[in-house]
Amino acid sequence: MNATYSTSGFWEAESIKAVSRGRWVVHLPAGAMIQGASIDSRSCKPGHVFFALRGERTDGHLFLESAADAGAALAIVDRVESIPAGALKVLGDRCGVLAVADVAAALLTLGSAYRKTLTGTTVISVGGSNGKTTTTRLIESALSTSLRGTASPKSFNNSIGVPLTLLNAAPGDRFVVCEVGTNAPGEIAALGKVVRPDVAVLTSIGREHLEGLGDLAGVAREEAAMLGFLSPGGLAVMNADTPHLAQIGRPLVSASGASCVTYGESESADVRMVRIMSGESGVSVRLSGFAPEIRVALLGRHNAWNAAGAAIVARRLGIADEAIAQGLARARGPDWRMQRVDVEVGDGKAVVLNDAYNANPESMRAALETFAQITGAEGRRGRRVVVLGDMLELGTCSPSLHDEIVQALTRCEPGVAVFVGPEMVRAGKARGAWYRAVLEPVSDDDAMARIADLVRPGDTVLLKGSRGMRLERVVHLLRPAAQA
Repeated sequence: MNATYSTSGFWEAESIKAVSRGRWVVHLPAGAMIQGASIDSRSCKPGHVFFALRGERTDGHLFLESAADAGAALAIVDRVESIPAGALKVLGDRCGVLAVADVAAALLTLGSAYRKTLTGTTVISVGGSNGKTTTTRLIESALSTSLRGTASPKSFNNSIGVPLTLLNAAPGDRFVVCEVGTNAPGEIAALGKVVRPDVAVLTSIGREHLEGLGDLAGVAREEAAMLGFLSPGGLAVMNADTPHLAQIGRPLVSASGASCVTYGESESADVRMVRIMSGESGVSVRLSGFAPEIRVALLGRHNAWNAAGAAIVARRLGIADEAIAQGLARARGPDWRMQRVDVEVGDGKAVVLNDAYNANPESMRAALETFAQITGAEGRRGRRVVVLGDMLELGTCSPSLHDEIVQALTRCEPGVAVFVGPEMVRAGKARGAWYRAVLEPVSDDDAMARIADLVRPGDTVLLKGSRGMRLERVVHLLRPAAQA
């Protein structure tokens, strides 16, 4: 399909049909207006295209009526026989139905085609091993002080989330921020062909998904692949303190006809972080060439790098330094990333630092460093309780990397250390005999209940583990403290 469309022309029914190579099952109702996209009938808005994806637990074909009730103008399906009996008749005057060969493939194709219409919108990609979602939120907050735009909701960073983010950019938006992630070689390149960013941010390189990526250099090659899709005259924003990135990334930037700005504490950084202060209220950082000090209400020294990357992007889009600082100061971090939750325990309260969204060795170390700093604050009482779950997808390196994290735990001097999952339990048994350890080989609901029962008034609790460990269930089992 070589046809080109304007942003508004793209949303015409026949252009969507042509791009997706679909056929009408139910024609679009007369006068229906289409714009935006959703894969969840509960989040559909008037005019949305609803993509009826099939997953392990549910099938979007069962929710066409719910999507139409929410205002969806068009549903894209690939198994007409899965639509409940009678639903097509009900939909006839409310919602069109377009059948394609594969819904997920159609979503990606439509996202790629729509990207080509966004000629007046700066498309920003955010990749890296750690800090992607936080940096996306910070960029959005800094830019929104002066410009209208949109950003990936939550961690929409795969072949489903990335095209959804693009498709929900509205005509006239000045920016769209796409978080881009990977689990295996080639995934970034596949998404790069869709996003084709004007600005590409690489936050960090760490030991992630080593089952597929092999080693740190393999991670860097995969993450840096996005730089090969930068638009001519575009900008790469790269962390100068991360291994392999400059060596691998700069040739790709040059070949794209783009320029590069690096940031970090390194003497070689184009924008140097000359002073970082981290405490219980957040992080502040002074950047070379920026007049105001930048402050973000996010826990952990590592968030200074996330803020620096966001500031450089915002300046690229013409935002004044003072407005950048104001936008970053009011930014909120994403859920489950060092998120403070006050809970009631018995006749008192405890604090949970919920960093359970995901984990690799670098993010584990950052969480432990932040936890040690916060719990070491003068006047703080109560136990340090550290709950560490397995880091997944580390391949043959997994045993040594879990040993490394348990060894790093000594700096926190926890009152109680809870190891969840077979790798953490093995490492804890081998290296953790010097403190009180609780071993939970299986991350099931009963284990989460036992961990919740450990919490006492005055405790500060860290939850950190890979997504598959689902340690956030501990928070759900504790009662939130009443807000003053």
